[in-house]
Amino acid sequence: MRPFLAILKKELRSVVEERTIMIAITIQLFIASFASVLVVGLVAFYDPSSIAQNARISIEAGVVGDGDGTLAAILRESNVRVARYATLEEVRIAVEEGIVDAGLLVPQETEDRVDIVQGRLLLPESESLSTVVTMVLQPPLKAYENHLRRQRGVDVRYGELGGRPSTTYEFRYAVIVPILMLFPAFVAGSMVVDSVSEEYETQTMETLRAAPVSMGTILGGKIAAGLTLAVAQCLLWLLLLRVNGTAVQRPLLVMLLAGTLAADVSLGSALIAIAFRERERAQFVYSIGIPLVAGALYLLGMSPTTIIARLATGDVYTGLVDVSVFAIPLVVMMGMLLWGLEHASSARNTAS
Repeated sequence: MRPFLAILKKELRSVVEERTIMIAITIQLFIASFASVLVVGLVAFYDPSSIAQNARISIEAGVVGDGDGTLAAILRESNVRVARYATLEEVRIAVEEGIVDAGLLVPQETEDRVDIVQGRLLLPESESLSTVVTMVLQPPLKAYENHLRRQRGVDVRYGELGGRPSTTYEFRYAVIVPILMLFPAFVAGSMVVDSVSEEYETQTMETLRAAPVSMGTILGGKIAAGLTLAVAQCLLWLLLLRVNGTAVQRPLLVMLLAGTLAADVSLGSALIAIAFRERERAQFVYSIGIPLVAGALYLLGMSPTTIIARLATGDVYTGLVDVSVFAIPLVVMMGMLLWGLEHASSARNTAS
């Protein structure tokens, strides 16, 4: 047991010296620590309508012609500061000079209708700022439109859905959570394939085997180090995600799946390193094999990304059975490794 623990500690200490691994862990730490900020920023690229719901943005709008003050009241409820102007020309100048962020001309009301065509919305020249202002103003303007309909007896049968847009939810659980739960497995695999292949390449594996340490203990210590690092990362990322407001619904199953995948990748990378025994070739095969396997799993409808997303959202139709599927290749590779070690030991005894 002592040799195993000694190898385990040595491999974990060596992680600090590997710049690539440390950079990968640092990137994951950044994603997990600032998940809420990333969600706001990145979701806005493909769903600008989420800006108003995700971020508490305050703008100032110049309003012309709001006689009863209804629109001004609705705007203030939406965190929009209101400045009143007498004419459209005055508010246009204010927008151009940056005094206000937007200008609104409320159309004149008649007895039975409001002439929307006569309304005006003035925006700043900057496209990025105009996009943000438009997204912030959409909800209060829709609310004002509904107010005018109710005032005139127009019954619109639809319900206002609360909460944040679906894209925010999708981004959190279909992108952020799977990335953080899968990357540790890739880091662990890279760590194992580098360590084992380097031992063969520098011919230090024979030195280790000359000591009273079995080949199984050597490989077991290296694989256990990668798996320990992966599990520790996943636990920390789940904690940081919760702090950032992303609660994983079934954390035990998510952790079990992440750990199983890390074990699969670590054991597979060890087999690759044993087969090629050169760091460059083994790392190349490992780097090519990971996306090929991921693509095959996706085509078979067994993508770990999808399963993690479903578990994280509490899908009742995804459970332990889906997780246990990934234990099958682990058992197969474990059998291959044990058979290889036994075969090598028998060959060595025969030669001696």
